Amino acid sequence: IVRKQWYQRRVRKQWYQRRVRGFTELLERDSQFKTWIFEARPHVFWLTGFFNPQGFLTAMRQEITRAHKGWALDTVQLFNEMTKMNKEDVNSSPTDGVYIYGLSLDGAGWDKRGMRLIEPSPKVLFCALPVVHMFAVNEMTKEQKAQKVYECPVYKKPKRTDLTYITKIRLKTNQSPDYWTLRGAALLADIK
Repeated sequence: IVRKQWYQRRVRKQWYQRRVRGFTELLERDSQFKTWIFEARPHVFWLTGFFNPQGFLTAMRQEITRAHKGWALDTVQLFNEMTKMNKEDVNSSPTDGVYIYGLSLDGAGWDKRGMRLIEPSPKVLFCALPVVHMFAVNEMTKEQKAQKVYECPVYKKPKRTDLTYITKIRLKTNQSPDYWTLRGAALLADIK
C-alpha cells in the first residue's frame, strides 16, 4: 500500500514525518561518529546517538578503572554529577568520565538553580535535563551516601521495559525518593 501511494505521490503526512525524523537522527548520529573518528574525541556525547548506550557507559567505566591502579572493574560503579551547562557551554572534557546530553525528564521537572527535581510545569510533558557528568567511583564517600537523591531510571524510549533500560542517574530532591517512584519519574533518551 505504501509503495503504491509513494508512486502515486500520495504518501501519508504522518508516515513521511516519521521517516524524516528517523533520517534526521541518523544524520546526527553519523555526524557525532565522524567527528569522533576523524577529528577528536567530543567534549560532550549525545547519549541518544548510541545504538548501545550501555556499552558506551561500560567502556567509560573500563577506561576509568584502567586509569586508577588498584581498582577492579567488578567493584567500580557508575556515578554522576549534574551540571548547569547546556551542550553549547561545554568547552573541554572532564578529567574523569564523560559529559552526556539529550536526556528528558518524564513525570518531573528540573530546577536549574537548585539543581534538583521539582513538580513538572502544567501541560509540560517532558523537561530537558542539562549536561550530566558521568563517571565511575570505587567507593562512594560519606557525603555522597548522605545526599537525598532519587535514583532515576534512564530508558531509551518512552516505552519503559527492561529492553529499553540504560542505567540510573542520581538526582537531588527535597521529597522522599519514594515520592518520585510513585509519580513514575524517569529519564528518556528519546521522547519520540
